[in-house]
Amino acid sequence: MSSFPLITAHTGSMGYPDHSFESLQASLALGIDIYEDDIRITRDGIPVLAHDDGIELGDGRQGSLEKLSLNEVHAMSLTPFPTLQEMLVHIRKAGNIMNLDIKTDRALEPVSALIEQMNMKEHVFLSGCAYDTALKAGKYAPEIRRLLNVNLQHLQRLNYADAIIQMCEEAKHADCFGLNLPFQVVREQLIDIVKSNGLDVYVWTVMDVEDMRTLAGWGVDSITTRNPLKLTTLREEMKRAEEKQVEPKAKL
Repeated sequence: MSSFPLITAHTGSMGYPDHSFESLQASLALGIDIYEDDIRITRDGIPVLAHDDGIELGDGRQGSLEKLSLNEVHAMSLTPFPTLQEMLVHIRKAGNIMNLDIKTDRALEPVSALIEQMNMKEHVFLSGCAYDTALKAGKYAPEIRRLLNVNLQHLQRLNYADAIIQMCEEAKHADCFGLNLPFQVVREQLIDIVKSNGLDVYVWTVMDVEDMRTLAGWGVDSITTRNPLKLTTLREEMKRAEEKQVEPKAKL
């Protein structure tokens, strides 16, 4: 079939908790291409899966991941925080790709070291990288591919086409392979401009199947969703429809 967008499962897919092995395994079972999760860092430099720095401690206080060691987090937190290394073991075994959504610049150097240690640069890429972070990523992790999280303020101060051109220029200057942006701001014109600049278009977080269908038809490179079942079902539906169109007519 014509190229269907890569299916990226957002952490917490299929109703499972965020940052959980259950979410990963449920997504992998559906045949996804990429698993996305948020990356933060503990005081002792261990990358963990977490969206926010603040965590709830067992005694009712609020703690900070960046101010606690991994052992302290495990001992004091009400919520488990898997390490990136633990998750990558599963990713490698499955032969999949992981999108590492960097939530703090402090994670760049230890993430880079871990990926090199595990020899997994072909199995990961970075997102969550605004322009300045993308430049830092080029310093700490030059061999790890990265997406540019676009500056949406460009859309407020420039006309649409010029804003997209500015985003593309920033992505290329930061040596990113594509743009990462909310699907609501995507138009078909954006796809044309970004593709003409040799960049990919990754969109998040899409839950409605008709939005998925539209974006796939426009030719985005990846769609992130918390319901990959909808997206894998759509992929099969579009594949069957295309195969039906090219079936040779029966001989009389």
